[in-house]
Amino acid sequence: MLQTIATRLDDQLDPVSVVAGGSSSLNQTYRVTGRIARYFIKINTTEYATMMQAELAGLQELERARAIRVPKPLAAGVAGAQSFIAMEWLDIGATAPGSEVQLGRELAQLHNCTQAQFGWHRDNTIGLTPQINTCDDDWGRFFASRRLEVQLDFLEHKAFDRELVAGGRDLAQRLPDYFAGQSIVPGLLHGDLWGGNWGALGDGTPVLFDPAVYFGDAESDIAMTQLFGGFGPRFYAAYREIRADPADGPVRRELYQFYHLLNHCNLFGQSYRTQAWRSLQRLLTKISD
Repeated sequence: MLQTIATRLDDQLDPVSVVAGGSSSLNQTYRVTGRIARYFIKINTTEYATMMQAELAGLQELERARAIRVPKPLAAGVAGAQSFIAMEWLDIGATAPGSEVQLGRELAQLHNCTQAQFGWHRDNTIGLTPQINTCDDDWGRFFASRRLEVQLDFLEHKAFDRELVAGGRDLAQRLPDYFAGQSIVPGLLHGDLWGGNWGALGDGTPVLFDPAVYFGDAESDIAMTQLFGGFGPRFYAAYREIRADPADGPVRRELYQFYHLLNHCNLFGQSYRTQAWRSLQRLLTKISD
């Protein structure tokens, strides 16, 4: 299997050059050394081929921005009975305060990369959940229909929690009016920026990986960094040197965190229900009819 992938990369492997990285929450991972280069390869069953291809496209989008380092995306597809994604191997280790400063500045530059509409040219996933990126020029409508309503539809299908779903739909209906007249520019987002999706090279250069790319409100990425931790005060100070905190930033960030909490309810069940419910109640108070 790995030799087949290496052939797709115009390289050859030595049998002793394959080091299993173990299983992530989803994929088998490998560090593979070829005659030309070293690679990081993830494999799974063929049902995940579209997800692998979307990840490759996301890394390509981030690489084109030239704002922040990502592993060079090389190939994705199907080889035999498995799907795969291959990218360059980077020796990513522990982060340092200087890495956080650089990350903050470079993330702000990434968010300054724009396009005309919110969304992206293809759908992808947030975790295992489909993330619909059909473009729209109205951010409130986009976030309501392509983000919250999609998550709520999945929860309703699972008969998860009628109160949470009904309240979430109420909130979604308020968003186009809430965002009307606000000057939000579609910025290029990593899309799933928690502490486990970044690291640093030996010289301190920050690296992003495992993206869920689209163009949206830059505060969406900042909201995700605050939801589960892993980012220190130097990161935020460096980011705000370039992109100021909007007046309604705290409300917007809680709204975007609510999206991820709904996704965690979909992925992991009742353990996130209380946190999502409390967030919903605060948002319904702050975002009036």
